[in-house]
Amino acid sequence: MTIATGPDGQSQGYFPRWKLKTSGVIMPEERLSWGQTVVSGLQHCVAMSGSTIIAPLLMGFDPNVAVLFSGIGTLIFFVIVAGRVPSYLGSSFAFIAVVIAATGYAGQGPNPNLSVALGGIVGAGVLYGVIALIVMWSGIAWVERLMPPAVTGAVVAAIGLNLAPVAVKAVSANGFDTGIGLATVLMIGVLAVAAPGLWRRLPIILGAVGGYLLYFLFANGFGFGKPIDFAPLSAAPWFGLPSFTTPTFQADAIFLIAPVAVILVAENLGHIKAVGAMTGRSLDGYLGRALFADSLATIVAAFGGGTGVTTYAENIGVMAATKVYSTLLFAFAAAVSIALGFSPKFGALILSIPGPVIGGLSIVLFGLIAAMAGRIWVENKVDFANPANLITVAVALTAGAGDLTLKFGAFTIGGIGTATFGAIILYQILASPLARRAA
Repeated sequence: MTIATGPDGQSQGYFPRWKLKTSGVIMPEERLSWGQTVVSGLQHCVAMSGSTIIAPLLMGFDPNVAVLFSGIGTLIFFVIVAGRVPSYLGSSFAFIAVVIAATGYAGQGPNPNLSVALGGIVGAGVLYGVIALIVMWSGIAWVERLMPPAVTGAVVAAIGLNLAPVAVKAVSANGFDTGIGLATVLMIGVLAVAAPGLWRRLPIILGAVGGYLLYFLFANGFGFGKPIDFAPLSAAPWFGLPSFTTPTFQADAIFLIAPVAVILVAENLGHIKAVGAMTGRSLDGYLGRALFADSLATIVAAFGGGTGVTTYAENIGVMAATKVYSTLLFAFAAAVSIALGFSPKFGALILSIPGPVIGGLSIVLFGLIAAMAGRIWVENKVDFANPANLITVAVALTAGAGDLTLKFGAFTIGGIGTATFGAIILYQILASPLARRAA
């Protein structure tokens, strides 16, 4: 059965034929030599690793399981979009605030209420899938009307601001922890601005390594803090099964976490548009499939103990720098991630990262989430002279930053849910024809 026509006008099967090309721009249906494919695929593994590993640590998830399911999710995406949309699916930061709120996670070690969070993530994946099916049937225009850039930016900013107290608390136990956290922040900033070449695209993971080594020097070497315990790392085997966890379903947790689906839709929409612009061809025809693939990958991950996933801007950045868009790179990167998921030694190394270093990473990452709202507003020329935009954003930011909680009987909606639903509903009211006539 043929479903597509290639650039040369020839009909193609379900998957592209991946014609060999060794120079210039490499399009999704083309491939490098197998040696270059391996190297380029590993580069994508490095690009995704920082956020895909840090996100589960911030929520108390097992990083091995998260990395494993990021690989599985990427393969699910690869199959559903017929190998025609280059993308890697990694841990989504949009879940962090709601997972912490739903589970009461303290910020260190395994999350004791992990199964409750997983049930909520399954709920988000199901809602996401419903939206995807509607998009596949009716198109994306209604999503753009429901969530214009003013609303999307407001929700993204509210998530980052809601997380801010968690990041600050992580580096505030004592002066030493504060110093390590701020030094980690500084290293990330310097790397992002001044590192050469592709290293500049890896400030999070390199900052984590730098903060780790600095903590080791002053804590293990000079005794200023609690030493890093390497015994679990030494005892961990190189190969073994990860610690899978199954979800439990609680209505309040599902109601709190499920609205993250709105953010995932916005992220995926933006990423598909970005890749389409870079390749010079519209990928809008695959948008419904991409949304559905991401939703299915999130559900599968949550049923095994993994984080919710999303398409990764980090890997889009690598494509922009290299001009290599071959989808085969992502199939290889996914295979490597699955292999890493079965290495307890790898997981033990990640879990040995000191709390203040994680706190420093959190300050940057949570701030970047909030700052991303500014980019959304600027790129889409949001008019803040328009009262509907201005008031919607103002209310959402305050509700998210102040963690405005609403209770309806047994249901509780935290600051993220209040900001999300509040922004969507308030904007529709203020931008309605009735409101415009009254003005």
